[in-house]
Amino acid sequence: MMRRWWQKKLSKWIVGSILTGFVLLLTGYFIVSVYSHRYLYQSLTEIPANKCGLVLGTSKYVSEGTENLFYRYRIEAAVRLYKSKKVRYLIVSGDNRYRNYNEPVTMQKDLVDAGVPADRIYLDYAGFRTFDSVIRCREIFGQQKFTIISQPFHNERAVFIARLKGIDAIGYNAREVSGIPAWKVHLREAGARIRGYFDLLFGSQPHFLGKKITIPE
Repeated sequence: MMRRWWQKKLSKWIVGSILTGFVLLLTGYFIVSVYSHRYLYQSLTEIPANKCGLVLGTSKYVSEGTENLFYRYRIEAAVRLYKSKKVRYLIVSGDNRYRNYNEPVTMQKDLVDAGVPADRIYLDYAGFRTFDSVIRCREIFGQQKFTIISQPFHNERAVFIARLKGIDAIGYNAREVSGIPAWKVHLREAGARIRGYFDLLFGSQPHFLGKKITIPE
């Protein structure tokens, strides 16, 4: 009898912990969305102009020969923003930790191919994650006010981080992606937002800072 009583008690505690964790996860997710909503733009007409746009990196391909639509739509959005004179420079920030994998260089090449002058593009090789990209945009590239370019869910988190770190950032939303790939990314986003809270709470710093880079006026 005693054993069954403890088993029931333990089962209730486990279920209660799981439900509490799920509620906290959802609450944390929606706080970021609600807070950032006012700072995100879909329209080129309505979005304010800034000196720099920060393009958040991702891989160009999801597998051998399969294009990553998240990547393509971010590049297209960055090109639109530049050609509409809503930004004068683009900072492409991404992962460069492996010799045969270089997100910033790949983004630069595709932006140039799309008509953005090479001298208007700056490369951030240490944007290993969103937190790093946002903070380095201020600390390395000297930008206190800039436009972040990514999908809406990603912009929400990036703008949330920026604003709580005292950075005057807005977001320009690239086209969303639908289907199974989108669901996988959104599931990962829930965990990334929780990590974002810990980064802000404990005063985390980017993996690398380094020499400052001046972007001309």
